[in-house]
Amino acid sequence: MIKDKLTKLRKLFNLYGIDGYIIPKNDAYFSEFSSPDRLKYISNFSGSAGQALILRNKSYLLVDGRYTIQAELESGKEFKICEIPNFSYKQILEKFNKKLTIGFDPQLFTNYYIHDRLRSYFKLIPIEKNLVDKINISSKKKSVNLFYYLNKNITGESVNSKINKLNKELSKLNIDNIFISSPENVAWLLNLRGKDNPNSPIPNSKLILTKNKKINFFSCPEKVSKMKKIKEYKNIKYWRYKDFLNVVKNLKGKNFCIDKNTCSVSNEKIINNFFKIKQITDPCYKLKSIKNKIEIRNMINSHINDGVALTKFIYWIKKINKNNITEFEAQNKLEKFRKLNKNYLFPSFNTIAGSGKNGAIVHYRATKKNTKLIKKDEIFLCDSGGQYKYGTTDVTRTLCFSEQKQNIKKIFTKVLKGHIAVATVDLNKKKNGKLIDYEARKFLKKSGLDYSHGTGHGVGFFLNVHEGPQSISKNNLVKIEKGMILSNEPGYYKKNNFGIRIENLIYVTKNSKKLFFKNLTLTPIEKELIDYDLLTKKEKDYLFKYHFEVYSKISKFLNNNEKKWLASLI
Repeated sequence: MIKDKLTKLRKLFNLYGIDGYIIPKNDAYFSEFSSPDRLKYISNFSGSAGQALILRNKSYLLVDGRYTIQAELESGKEFKICEIPNFSYKQILEKFNKKLTIGFDPQLFTNYYIHDRLRSYFKLIPIEKNLVDKINISSKKKSVNLFYYLNKNITGESVNSKINKLNKELSKLNIDNIFISSPENVAWLLNLRGKDNPNSPIPNSKLILTKNKKINFFSCPEKVSKMKKIKEYKNIKYWRYKDFLNVVKNLKGKNFCIDKNTCSVSNEKIINNFFKIKQITDPCYKLKSIKNKIEIRNMINSHINDGVALTKFIYWIKKINKNNITEFEAQNKLEKFRKLNKNYLFPSFNTIAGSGKNGAIVHYRATKKNTKLIKKDEIFLCDSGGQYKYGTTDVTRTLCFSEQKQNIKKIFTKVLKGHIAVATVDLNKKKNGKLIDYEARKFLKKSGLDYSHGTGHGVGFFLNVHEGPQSISKNNLVKIEKGMILSNEPGYYKKNNFGIRIENLIYVTKNSKKLFFKNLTLTPIEKELIDYDLLTKKEKDYLFKYHFEVYSKISKFLNNNEKKWLASLI
């Protein structure tokens, strides 16, 4: 199947005079959850990040350390799997006596990325019609879902207030116009949501904001009928994407601000014909990372709802289920528990439910075809999340169903110690993600162990489950501030054996003296995997307080048996 697709794609190379074609994960909106997912179509790779280079006689799939095992399983027969950043295109170039001519879709790449990552290795040819689309002829029509508005009672801030904030940032830079090319930032700025993405309520749209606060909004016209009735949107003019050139050339001013990571080569070329361009990181990323009191309150409520579902699921799979079940059946059962809540909408990402060796695949996904039985003697890693009215959740628990080897318990406990170290870190001393990340890894590293992913990512308010600029990772220097929401998810993965991860969402709050993290996630941690001899009194106290909080906030929503079991964990 993949081989046939690659053959069809390569037949087009002579037509365009190219030696190869490069295919990113992202779509034209640079969204986390791409639609269409061209990379998956051509390679069968289902991970959330990656890039394929198809040459005449060889195909390469570039992924980071989270996905190497998964990529090998899904795509390894037809693709050479290359782990970045250890691998670069320079290594491919060295095999040829000439600079290869590579085609690319200018709507899917930014000039910043082209110049930073590709230009020195290849001669690049923009091809307006995506070649993957040329070989993937589908007659399936997408349903039209209207964009919808969230009022101030839900978001905690009006559209006008947000526009004023953004305008202040533009004034500092002396900018006449800004192109908001990321739909997640459009969603935040306009308090707008949609149904264009499978795991996020993001409306596929872009906009231009002028210094006099006028908005030119680009989207499918069929989706905006509700928007036109909203008073807060009175300064909006609605356009089709094909109108972008005419809109830009009729704008006033001398300069234009674009986001270097989401403004496509195509759109930048148009803007550059009429304005002096200033490339920056869209200020909306930083502005939306600071959640207000109402957003935090809504997130807290969503996590109570999610905590009930997860706790019911854990009780069920550990205490009630007596039959052999598969990973696929388990993740479907968890979905059913979530659906019991009227505010639940859909998953915030594809559930990761891996037993035994599948738990070592960081972003494993069980399907009907590849699922395996959850064995009683294996540990089971389940990473899942939901989109609720109104909030986004993400939680990982590693469970066991029988007594485990001491080695596994020791590693789990070291992961737990890292998790607690992050949750209790002094944010007045450890002010950025890089410093906090070290605290999470130090217990594993004493034993020569580590994990290939970051310790934590930013989380949106009823938006993307992954957002920046904040994260807890080895190189992130963004200051951690009050109102930010992050994940706390250290782990360890032994290839072909087992995977361990413990994840809570946390938010930054403040008392009179200091900033500190507070848990959003309310789901019990597997106590049967803990080696208590490795825990300090402070860590044991943390666990007691955490489970007491879980019980106090969700027990009233549980049945008597679930409640008794949860109480036993305190």
